Amino acid sequence: QQLLNFFGEYLRRTERMKETQAPVSWHQAFDYLASYLSGLPQPATKHVVFLDEMPWLDTPKSEFVPALEFFWNQHVSKMDHVLLIACGSASSWIRKKLINARGGLYNRITQRIKLMPFTLSETALFIQSLGVNLPQYQILELYMAMGGIPFYLKEVEKGKSATQLIDDICFSPQGLLREEYKQLYHSLFRDAEYHIAIVEALAARPQGMTRTEIAADTKISEGSLSKTLEELCESDFISILSPLLKKKKDAIYKLTDLYSLFYLKFIQPNQGAGSRIWEQLSKQGAYAAWSGYAFENICMKHINQIKSALGISGVYTKHSSWKFKGDDSLPGAQIDMIIDRADQIIHLCEAKFTKENYILTKDAAAQLRLRKTIFKQASQTKKAVFSTLLTTYPALQNKYYLEEIDSEITMDKLFER
Repeated sequence: QQLLNFFGEYLRRTERMKETQAPVSWHQAFDYLASYLSGLPQPATKHVVFLDEMPWLDTPKSEFVPALEFFWNQHVSKMDHVLLIACGSASSWIRKKLINARGGLYNRITQRIKLMPFTLSETALFIQSLGVNLPQYQILELYMAMGGIPFYLKEVEKGKSATQLIDDICFSPQGLLREEYKQLYHSLFRDAEYHIAIVEALAARPQGMTRTEIAADTKISEGSLSKTLEELCESDFISILSPLLKKKKDAIYKLTDLYSLFYLKFIQPNQGAGSRIWEQLSKQGAYAAWSGYAFENICMKHINQIKSALGISGVYTKHSSWKFKGDDSLPGAQIDMIIDRADQIIHLCEAKFTKENYILTKDAAAQLRLRKTIFKQASQTKKAVFSTLLTTYPALQNKYYLEEIDSEITMDKLFER
């Protein structure tokens, strides 16, 4: 089928003036293409050969990669007027077969482009280009549900609130994201059951899991686990946080793909629950708890904006997590987001996603104070330790805030470029 698709495009481009017999192999297809390219005039700018979704062209026994090797080395590398762009959404395939190639494609890449999801700033600009004008808080709500994926965001329509849009896109029978989840993983990974198993295990533990915990929960063999974790990390579905002051084996894996988190928490359990279900779900306590984790994930994805807001863009930092199980003298504690600065300062970050200005209560202040004390004593750090609040709207600066909070970053800072 892929060869037929190729040949259809070839016939269109050549206006049926060259080969008219469909190729029977990729070697023959690339030979057709090389012949066509060699006859093109040399323009002021280069002719572009764009091969999209290459991982799916490389089917078993297709000989696609060897044919591509020969096509490049024998033909295109000698054509100064041609630029070859190799593209694929399965980034693990790109890394293995092209970037880390050991055969005829070794060291042939001249430029790498990794397309990342839109940031909040880019998301705001994108939906504005669609004629949609929403306040930052509602853009954050959309981002929590679908991330910065343009293919998802293009479904946003003007004249609707974020609540209406999430209902339409994620919960209605015709909604793009109602059934996207399993199609997504099966379209990116062959034998995606392991990938889905890991994603769903991590979704149930939003604070993250160690590799040992993932293996115990999913029962995936060591070899398959390594490969699957690598592919999920490479494709940005999960992230690895190296715990502060701990060994590599204690690294925490977190599910940070926002759509997958939202689907597993809300869409999957509520399919068929009726129209306008999101308006009800978004008012429940489960959403309030979940949105805190989602907001924290968004903050982690915007670490550069946070550093800029703190005035430390030029300072080397590492962001990580920290967990202390407790001992005879100290209770346990966990901090999900830490910014460790090279200039001898550590920020213990606390994310709060609220519709109104956040109010730090006496009990919450006591928890922050205890957490900082445990961290200082258990880590034995010599660095200064600051409590940094990440909020939607500015927190009320009451006595508890003034006593415990060293710095605060509001959502408008996350929307900066």
